[in-house]
Amino acid sequence: MRIPASAAARNYDKQPVIDVPGDHAAWSGPAAWSALAEHADGGTIVIDSYPGSDMPALLDAARTALPEAVVIDVEEDAALPPKEISALVDGDLTEDRVFGVMSHHRLEDFYDPARLRALAAQVSAAPRQHVLIGWGAALVPVGPATLVLADLARWEIQQRFRRGAGNWRADNGEEDALRKFKRGYFVEWRTADRHKLTLFDRLDFLLDTNGSVDEVKAVTGDAFRAGLDAVVSRPFRVVPFFDPGVWGGQWMKEVCGLDREAPNYAWCFDCVPEENSLLLGVGDEVLEVPALNAVISRPRELLGQRTFARFGAEFPIRFDFLDTVEGGNLSLQVHPLTEYIKQRFGMSYTQDESYYLLDATDDATVYLGLRDGIDPQEVEEELRLAETGETTFPAERFVNAFAARAHDHFAIPAGTVHASGAGSMVLEISATPYIFTFKMWDWGRVGLDGAPRPIHLDHALANVQWDRTTEWTRSQLVNPVEPLAEGPGWREERTGLHELEFIEVRRHWFTETVDHDTCGTVNVLNLVQGTEAVVESPGRAFAPFIVHYAETFIVPADVGAYRIRPLGEGEHATVKASVRGTARTGC
Repeated sequence: MRIPASAAARNYDKQPVIDVPGDHAAWSGPAAWSALAEHADGGTIVIDSYPGSDMPALLDAARTALPEAVVIDVEEDAALPPKEISALVDGDLTEDRVFGVMSHHRLEDFYDPARLRALAAQVSAAPRQHVLIGWGAALVPVGPATLVLADLARWEIQQRFRRGAGNWRADNGEEDALRKFKRGYFVEWRTADRHKLTLFDRLDFLLDTNGSVDEVKAVTGDAFRAGLDAVVSRPFRVVPFFDPGVWGGQWMKEVCGLDREAPNYAWCFDCVPEENSLLLGVGDEVLEVPALNAVISRPRELLGQRTFARFGAEFPIRFDFLDTVEGGNLSLQVHPLTEYIKQRFGMSYTQDESYYLLDATDDATVYLGLRDGIDPQEVEEELRLAETGETTFPAERFVNAFAARAHDHFAIPAGTVHASGAGSMVLEISATPYIFTFKMWDWGRVGLDGAPRPIHLDHALANVQWDRTTEWTRSQLVNPVEPLAEGPGWREERTGLHELEFIEVRRHWFTETVDHDTCGTVNVLNLVQGTEAVVESPGRAFAPFIVHYAETFIVPADVGAYRIRPLGEGEHATVKASVRGTARTGC
């Protein structure tokens, strides 16, 4: 396997820490609980959690730390019975294994108001200290209390699903992990994020519960809010996570310094703030919090006014890796058109994509668009026959296969049939929706769990754009590079995405410092060539920020002007994505 010279140092940072300025304290283990108790000084403590939290462990830890207090499981005492909750959300979940409909439920919908009031009366009537714990504990209308958020990252929740944990108030620990993820994605996490946003400004403490409860970490609400302010005032990286897959490769093992004993790594979410975490350095402690906290609480500073006006408090750009080097082909797939995803799944924008090749073997290909002269009815018949397992689908007969080389860029607007072939290291630069993949053919494989991978042929056929054939695809979607500007030691070009997609991508090749400006909208970049570079503020508004080869980083809209200077020999390159039409006037 060939590893790029850029990656020779293997200095990819898997644990990027953002230091929180100011004199803030942090605690871990028993000291965290002692800090809560000292602040409460015998008064009520409300610990609102996130669905997926280890409730038995939280309750036990509170009872151990506060033996004189009455510890109440708010979920058990005031939430609706599991069957009633399931009845409320079944319409959002559908019978499909993967896809549901975006829920608009609020957490209050899952609670009995009379029982919440009864808990409040119980607290006010008794002279003893009370500790209320659970997702929704803050709904109990108690008087003054120490308010705590026990937060949890989505990736950690997914790992717990795989280990047998169930969804919130659902006895489904043995259920298919995809169905558990679906309930989280379409219902629980949306509801939880709407709820916890109402707590941020009045939190007294935040608990990091991503590890075991015995190792819980705590910071004050002021430190947490200062951390969010720090995130949106400087370039930063989220915490990447890696996952194996049936088509996974070996490239990321070498470049990103991963476990060599693992069979493969297929994906890396290198910049998906909806899923990734942030690491906040507070004193001697490092706390993990969901990156989405910054998105929903600081959207104007992070995204910019125009991007926020267009998308709301959602991060619209996604960078991730797909590794098929010494692996296999991705499934042949298509993504929904905007109207389809809106009508069927309740999403306001769709999963437009592009493949940027960080690296490729000599025989690497990208499947993209349909061949000239094919008959859609014949394609459907072959796909349906292949779905039965009676035969294989002759993909090369119907789908174009383009040679892929390092730094090629393939645009993939929704409705375009596509797949990354074996031998590619893809940086996927895309819109953020990331589960709406309609597989058409998966080369006869099963998943790592031994079960057939989901095929959604009816969804796929309803969205395929049959007129995107060979010549159109080659001229519109393959390496649409347009030179834009150049200066001493640098040149800039536009490379993708297609005009049907809302993301603008600029590539800079440079041996000297390059000036950039967010122009009032969030920028997402990756160092696609060169060992490392430094991002600097012309006005010293933030400390120099080092990035290494293949690392994705975010520059918040509020940063404004910044510079990227190469470190080391040879020509460096970045790709930079932003939302078209959101730059400030005259920029």
